[in-house]
Amino acid sequence: MTSNEWVKKGEFRTVFNHKIFTVDTGEKDKPILVILHGYPTSSYDYYKVLNQLTKKYRVIVHDHLGYGFSDKPKEYSYSLIEQADVALALWKQLGISKFTLLAHDYGTSVATEIIARLNKKQIDITIEEFILCNGSVHIELSQLRLIQKLLKNKLTGKHVAKLSNEFIFSKNIRNVYFDKNKITNEELKEMWLQLTHNDGKAVIHKLSNYINERYFFWNRWIGALKTTTIPTKIVWPKNDPVAVYKMAELLHQEIQKSTLYTLNNSGHFPMLETPNEWVALIIK
Repeated sequence: MTSNEWVKKGEFRTVFNHKIFTVDTGEKDKPILVILHGYPTSSYDYYKVLNQLTKKYRVIVHDHLGYGFSDKPKEYSYSLIEQADVALALWKQLGISKFTLLAHDYGTSVATEIIARLNKKQIDITIEEFILCNGSVHIELSQLRLIQKLLKNKLTGKHVAKLSNEFIFSKNIRNVYFDKNKITNEELKEMWLQLTHNDGKAVIHKLSNYINERYFFWNRWIGALKTTTIPTKIVWPKNDPVAVYKMAELLHQEIQKSTLYTLNNSGHFPMLETPNEWVALIIK
C-alpha cells in the first residue's frame, strides 16, 4: 500500500491547534481498540493488519505529532508527556472513553504516562485491556542503534538529522527485522516519504529525546506498570534486537495481571514482518 492510499483511509483532526492524521474504522457496534504507534514511523505500520483487526474491533490509530502525516512544528518540545495530552484530547474529541489500548515501541511510553495519570484518577477513561508490544520502557536493557544515540545527543542530534537520508533510514529499519527480506524497498520508500513529509527531517532529532525521557521518568512509568490492575497482554517477538525479550519477561513479572505471548522468528515490527501471527495473538 502506498502513502497516498493510506492517507485516504483517514482524516485530519485539529488538536491543540495542530492537525493530527487519524484513521478511525468507525464501526459503532464493536469494542474499540486504540493504537499508539512507534518511532520513527507512523500509523502506516498497521496497514497490513487493519482489516483483520476490524473483524473484532473499531480501530483508531493516529500519527503522533511530528510523525507521518501529522503536523511537525519546529518550535515544540515533542515530550512524551505532550504526546499523551494529544492522544487523550483526540480520543475525547472522538467521544470515546472505554477501550483496549495497544502500544508499540515509542507508543508504550505514551501509554505508561496515560496509565500513571489513570492510577492517580487524574483522567476519566476506562482501559479494558492493555496490550504492550516491543517497547523499551526498561530503557536500561535497550540495545539502542548508533543512529538513535547520535540523534538524542544535544551536540550531534541536529547535524545527524540533516545528514540522514533514505539509504541510512532504510538500512536501520531493515536491521531491526529478523528476516531482512520481509520488508520491501517499496515499503521502506513509503516510510521515508512519511518521515520527511511536512519537512520532517527538521524535527527528527527532537523526536529522539524520548529516549532521555525514559530515563528521567523511569520511576513514574515503571511504577505505573507495577501499580496498574488493568489486564495486560504482553506480545513480544523473541528476536527483537532493540527491545530485547528479557524486557518482556521482566514486565511480565512486574505487571500484576499480565500474560506473556511470544512470537518466534520476528523482529521489532511484528505487525509488518509476521502480521498474521501477530494479529492472532492480539485478538486472542
